[in-house]
Amino acid sequence: MRNVRRDLYELIFVTRNRHKFMEVSRIAEEFGLRLKQYDKEPKLELQHERQELIVLTAASTALLYVNKPLIIEDSGLYIKYLNGFPGPYSSFVFKRIGNEGILKLMEGVDDRGARFVCIAAFAHPEYGIKLFRGYVDGVISRVMRGSSGFGFDPIFIPKGCSKTFAEMDVDEKNRYSHRSKAFKHLFEWLVRHLNLLY
Repeated sequence: MRNVRRDLYELIFVTRNRHKFMEVSRIAEEFGLRLKQYDKEPKLELQHERQELIVLTAASTALLYVNKPLIIEDSGLYIKYLNGFPGPYSSFVFKRIGNEGILKLMEGVDDRGARFVCIAAFAHPEYGIKLFRGYVDGVISRVMRGSSGFGFDPIFIPKGCSKTFAEMDVDEKNRYSHRSKAFKHLFEWLVRHLNLLY
């Protein structure tokens, strides 16, 4: 069994989204890990009602062209009034109607409860794929606020806050976010198993 030095360990994160890479990199640093962004191939975006299946498909496909241990994720915004829409279709919906479209659908609605869910995966060519889940409850704002972040960040206010994700810097967002929670679970598990996996 090899003795893996976590401070020298580098992990591949398959994403073309630089914002996601920066957020998750800050979390990885807390565990003595470094990330390397892999953006040569697009992440496969399966359209399916089960977010776990979306991530499993993306991770197994990524392993085919990376062929090294990697991490990958998918996040969805589930809005109570819209019966969980856009949920696992969040990326597709954001590209089509954006924040403006969601706010339009929510015009005049008082019940603005929502949940952001992240499914993160650790994928290993030999040992397979393990999934980790993180979520944060909050509300949909009535107007877009903030210029940081990406995606639906300007319209999501996490529970216990007055700011949208887009009004927070990376470190503040990571104190609340669904992505931070999922990857903290992943990295906690990973550092316990490094000697077995590598």
